[in-house]
Amino acid sequence: MSRTTATVAASLPDHWEQLVTTALLGTDRRTPPGMAPGPQTPSDLLDAAAAATVRRRAGLCPARPAERLRPAPEDPRPPLPHAAARRLAALLADRPGASGGGRRGAAPDLMELLPQWLQAANARGYAAPPQALPALLDAARGRTDLRPAALRFAGPRALWLARLNPDWRFALRAAPGGGPSAPDLRDPQGIRRLWQEGLFTERVTLLTALRSRDAAAARALLEETWATERAEDRLIFLDSLRAGLAPDDETFLERALADRSRNVRETAAELLSALPASALAARMAARAAACVAVDRTRDVPTIVVEAPHECDAAMERDGVVAKAPAGRGERSWWLGQLVEAAPLGTWPGRLGGRTPEEIVALPVADGWQGELHAAWCRAAVRQRDAAWSRALLGEPSAPEAGGPGAVSLAERARLLAALDAGERAAWVAGFIETHGLSEAFQLLGVCAVPWASPLGRAVVDALNIARDAGSYPWSFSGVMGLAERCLDPSEASRLDALLAIPDEPEDAAPGAGSYWSEAFQRLVTTLRLRGAMLAELAPEEPAP
Repeated sequence: MSRTTATVAASLPDHWEQLVTTALLGTDRRTPPGMAPGPQTPSDLLDAAAAATVRRRAGLCPARPAERLRPAPEDPRPPLPHAAARRLAALLADRPGASGGGRRGAAPDLMELLPQWLQAANARGYAAPPQALPALLDAARGRTDLRPAALRFAGPRALWLARLNPDWRFALRAAPGGGPSAPDLRDPQGIRRLWQEGLFTERVTLLTALRSRDAAAARALLEETWATERAEDRLIFLDSLRAGLAPDDETFLERALADRSRNVRETAAELLSALPASALAARMAARAAACVAVDRTRDVPTIVVEAPHECDAAMERDGVVAKAPAGRGERSWWLGQLVEAAPLGTWPGRLGGRTPEEIVALPVADGWQGELHAAWCRAAVRQRDAAWSRALLGEPSAPEAGGPGAVSLAERARLLAALDAGERAAWVAGFIETHGLSEAFQLLGVCAVPWASPLGRAVVDALNIARDAGSYPWSFSGVMGLAERCLDPSEASRLDALLAIPDEPEDAAPGAGSYWSEAFQRLVTTLRLRGAMLAELAPEEPAP
């Protein structure tokens, strides 16, 4: 740049600001610099502004070039079949309409099928089409339930895009190793540097990712800085040890029992109680066994309970909360915590060599049955013990639809999660056949997808009974929505007979038959669409 040009360029900002100020105030109140007042002043001001604009543009110095973006990483996975790629575009283009209690119509809800499509595509190891990534990230941004499957399907290119668009930064937080400074999990120095210097969310993501790959290395990393972490951070870090929890974690968790934070102590105690061979589990077993025994002097062997009379310091250190909630007796509160934390393997030897079914069937004296069985339920859920879960659930056809300890549908759902998929489906099918659909929604949610044939038949038969009764299908909208997503697509042909509008009984709700026909039409259409989706994801055969 010449000396004259530099001088002109340096003077331009001041001259321009004077012109702008004059234009804002008006030429009647202020005369532009270098101009005479008069009727031509406004035109002269505009001419001067035009000339100054040209000078400003011509006098701009070229900016320093920005660093060229690195190309997005390659995705080595095979591409989607063409038909599946078109289906994905259709699913992402669909937007859920306004929710309401009115008529939904017979068209399937495509956005509700997207999670299943992503699960199937991930199971087959396909890569996402690059052109679909923006819409996929937008969908995952609006629905947190989609994020794990969507980010897995989107692959490394999604993280590349997320670093360029603030709207997609959630991907950097949600994906293991997605942070801008996240190291390779095979790089010990990078891992230690991020652990010591990274933001809290980056450290949580790092610890979770490392725990899934090398549980011992993740625990060792946490031990290095444990004493200097904040209490709320220690709690979240400790919770990450649930994944891959093993006996090797016991020594660290035992030290955490002495933590200054009560929440940390309670979490450490809960994790230790999930290790049946841990020292804490043995201490809890001894305490619980001292409270529960079988009285063989009665006509019928009966469980007798002597709840603790105090909560001493050793019990508190092992995670027993001394203060009972409002409305709970202290002794029953302490007893429940001891039984819940004791290994379930304690009880057959303590109670006469009986099986879980035989133990649950024993009477319990003095009104302690509810408390004792509820604690065994919580223990079965925590320890994922199928035998005890089966015993506490009882027969699905029982009048109370569960064992004495299963005090709620939510509790039964948690117990069912410990059973294998086939047994779980058979139990829920028996429950529906006896008690109908009105109480089954929570139980259906824990069954594997697609539903096994006996469960699918039980749901469809119960819906058909409700239709014949003449009630509105809206009362069963939750179950109908689950059926659309969870019934085996092969069931579609069996449902064709339900598409006709049924004869309405005299006491039926007006128009209920046509509503049911429409609901079953939507169900059949959705099932056939799901079947087509799965077929489209099959690998394409090479052309002959």
